[in-house]
Amino acid sequence: MARLTTEFWVSAYIRRLALADIPAFVTAKGDATAGAVLIKQAPLDGTAKLFQRSYDLDGNRVWVTLAEGEERGVDEAVQRQRSFDPDIWVIEVEDRAGRHLLDEEGLSG
Repeated sequence: MARLTTEFWVSAYIRRLALADIPAFVTAKGDATAGAVLIKQAPLDGTAKLFQRSYDLDGNRVWVTLAEGEERGVDEAVQRQRSFDPDIWVIEVEDRAGRHLLDEEGLSG
């Protein structure tokens, strides 16, 4: 099965969020072809949640919580990940209701 480039996936994700009136910003651009993606969801109350794509025990791609809590701590987790992998993309989603759409079809894995 052909895989989408990371840049294409990120563009489609940002567009899908825009269609749902959810503000999102690429805060770090990684490798266009195969860079990993981190999604930081910030409900604008001083907290945040950081998601990373991973694999479950059946080999399916899933989004897992990498960090959550005070936004400053989540930002530090992002910086640690970027120090290990400078090709990582970081997308910040700002929605007071906590929406990120990662559980929707086509984005969930």
